[in-house]
Amino acid sequence: MKITRAYRTELDPNRAQLAKLCQHAAVARWSYNWGLAKKKTALDEGLSPPSSYSLQLELNRLKRSSHAWLYESSKSVPQTSLDDLDVAFKNFLRGRRGGQRVGFPQFKSRKRTPARFRLTGVIRVFHRHLQLPRLGKVRLKEAGYVPTRDTHIMSATVSERAGRWYVSVTVEEDVAVPENNGSSVGLDVGINRLATLSDGTVVLNPRPLERSRRKLTSTQRALARKQPGSRNAARLRLRLARIHARVANLRRDQLHKLTTQLTRTKSLIVIEDLAPSLMIRNRHLARAISDAGFAELRRQLEYKAIWYGSRILVAPRFFPSTKMCSNCGALNEVPLSVRVVTCACGMTLDRDLNAALNLIAVAASSADALNACGENVRPFSEWRISEKQEPGLLRAALENGASSTVVTGRRNSIS
Repeated sequence: MKITRAYRTELDPNRAQLAKLCQHAAVARWSYNWGLAKKKTALDEGLSPPSSYSLQLELNRLKRSSHAWLYESSKSVPQTSLDDLDVAFKNFLRGRRGGQRVGFPQFKSRKRTPARFRLTGVIRVFHRHLQLPRLGKVRLKEAGYVPTRDTHIMSATVSERAGRWYVSVTVEEDVAVPENNGSSVGLDVGINRLATLSDGTVVLNPRPLERSRRKLTSTQRALARKQPGSRNAARLRLRLARIHARVANLRRDQLHKLTTQLTRTKSLIVIEDLAPSLMIRNRHLARAISDAGFAELRRQLEYKAIWYGSRILVAPRFFPSTKMCSNCGALNEVPLSVRVVTCACGMTLDRDLNAALNLIAVAASSADALNACGENVRPFSEWRISEKQEPGLLRAALENGASSTVVTGRRNSIS
């Protein structure tokens, strides 16, 4: 099976290459702003905005006359920037028609916009180097990570963050999907516990932003006392960016380890259809929910399931996984402060494990909604949970040591 995959690694450029990288990022930003100005002028005059192709033709004419400095960078940099501008306009128009909140494209600032550009054309990957158009061979800090054989390189996106330059090489490669014979599992996500599985496994949330708040606060206060534009202000701004980059890297590392382990070992993963963009409207939990990365967790599960032969089943958004008793099916009021669910049937269980057991019961009850070819023949909202299956699922989880396995997120794999 052919898939499109991106390999991201850090570059190790010399001084001359570093200046070239900054120059290419400036050309990409200027091309985007120039095309946006052309489109806004056309809209103000009541005309249809020019397409990316027509803007590229006009830019080529300017390059031969008054903008000869564009020849110093790769020709694919302004082309890809104008293509990105077209995508931004299409998303804006589609969002207006569909009722989604997609803002109008904005101009990119030299001070606030991260340096970034995309290259196409002849891109070659070596064991320790990467050859890019107009940049030559750039040394990689990680050797042998980007594949060099049996792949078709489509593009390379170079970006800068916290003083470090990274490249994301997009390739098209053949992947042999393995046969996944693992068990099925229900996955309930949370703030203190990032993931609670129906088999009793608990993955604690490292909460990298919360752990770095004191350092962030002191650095931001020190930056506020510096003279804007001074060297000390620039030094503290770089230190602040490095702290934020470390927080993002810790969160990404935890999510990748969890999703890779789940999709490799489980044949079916049942998750909830959460809406993080609505959940963060609660000002008391907005920071903690954003720090957990619920949307990124689901995104990684969905594309990794294709690679490793597992399936993802999404429960309805208003499915009462926490309120429902996994033993008798009764609905109970469970406030957020209550961490243990107690039902009239005599069941007492952790609320997250109870929700995970209800999710795996959804997978068992959805079998009658599929035909012989495995296609869904009736909507998910009409599925019913079998009361006969839930007690067996609960007993099986407890017999296997439910709520006894804890994963701290500091190891390389789930134990």
